[in-house]
Amino acid sequence: MTTDLSEKTQTELRSQKKPEPPRLYQVVIFNDDFTPMDFVTRLLVSIFNMDEVQASQIMLEIHHLGQAICGVYPREIAEMKVSQVLSLARKEEHPLHCIFELAI
Repeated sequence: MTTDLSEKTQTELRSQKKPEPPRLYQVVIFNDDFTPMDFVTRLLVSIFNMDEVQASQIMLEIHHLGQAICGVYPREIAEMKVSQVLSLARKEEHPLHCIFELAI
């Protein structure tokens, strides 16, 4: 029985490749004219574990620029954060919009 050397080499090369790190997604909150700024700040503290200063800075970025990235996570965590934001906003009857997208 003969073994093709090129097949063996290709197999070895494939097995030596390092696994790629998981893709990361950024969670983005958008400004609207109805959701109170203090609610957004509280949400950033409770869901994104920001301190008050950082949460206030991100809230102002959302307010002045129309949107801001609140964090970068693996897909499952980004989905969970968006779900938590939207759930809390709906519970308090705010039309806040939040998405996750592939991080740049």
